[in-house]
Amino acid sequence: MAIIGPTYPPEFYVRHKQKLLTLNDDDRGPLNTLDFTLNHAIPLLRSDDGIPVFGLGTWQSKAGEVGAAVKEAIKQGYRHIDCAQAYGNQKEVAEAIHDCIDEGIVTREDLWITTKIWNTFHSYDAALEAIKACLKEMRLDYFDLVLIHWPMGYEEGGEFFPWTDETKSAMKFSDVDYIDTYQALVFAQENGLTRHIGLSNFEVNQVLRITGAGLPMPQVIQVEIHVYLKQFKMMEYCQDENIALIAYSPLASTGSPFRKPSDPSVFTDKVITAIASSKEGVTNAQVALRWLLNRGIGVIPKSSKAERIAENAKALHVILTDAEMKKLDKLNKDKRFVDLKARDGHHMHFPWKK
Repeated sequence: MAIIGPTYPPEFYVRHKQKLLTLNDDDRGPLNTLDFTLNHAIPLLRSDDGIPVFGLGTWQSKAGEVGAAVKEAIKQGYRHIDCAQAYGNQKEVAEAIHDCIDEGIVTREDLWITTKIWNTFHSYDAALEAIKACLKEMRLDYFDLVLIHWPMGYEEGGEFFPWTDETKSAMKFSDVDYIDTYQALVFAQENGLTRHIGLSNFEVNQVLRITGAGLPMPQVIQVEIHVYLKQFKMMEYCQDENIALIAYSPLASTGSPFRKPSDPSVFTDKVITAIASSKEGVTNAQVALRWLLNRGIGVIPKSSKAERIAENAKALHVILTDAEMKKLDKLNKDKRFVDLKARDGHHMHFPWKK
């Protein structure tokens, strides 16, 4: 059944030591009335584990800041840390993670660590080597999740961003099929390098192409989703196929380099402000995040500030009425703030041709 309103668990469970615990009747109810915790998780295909519904994003987190942010988040109870090969900060993230483990704040089994394989590592062998390199960089024995970052392959064997010229307006592409990349992820999972596999920035037809090739269904799909980009087609597909859906840029990516001054903002939107103002101590960000949670979607907001990390997590306790959800639904503009069309739109595997 497609998500069209508040849904009923078992969509979310409680996660403990890489296992999902059965909810008591007292913990059940429509998602828009649940008082969530940072240990709530979305169940996964072919797994006894679940991906935590609330995590910390690390895209655009600066060197010298991201480690402190990760450590603060873990101290506050975050267990889901979203990383990527191309972010260039995994080593610092890893240092913070290992500090928390060494200090007894968490164990490795408490945590959920995601990485993503970048576009210059799409060939089968390169993808496998990239996973191994990320494990070495982060001093881990395994990842909880490895995603293909984008369906488009770039020229391999050189820079992460192989620009065609000094204007940096276009990339040198490869013609490697993302099915080859996904086969490498399947092998990595079968051999213990990652516990789960999935896709990022793919569209539904591309997922169908992977499963049509006889490969396992992705367990997680991560895409840009927020009140201005509902992604209802992807939401419905993931619900129908029991795929966990995670929203990156859930606050509409205020720091995106692709934003224009005229673009809408969660933080100044009149509809969101009115809903937040009607509730004691609730912020616009919390309303926007809770809208996603009520739709059964996990979120990974990024922040480097301790107070913002704590503030974002309070979205877990916000209650939105059906009427408020409908008002937020109407904000959709099908607007992407992480849109590579100008640079990569002519790639044969670019996901959003329309």
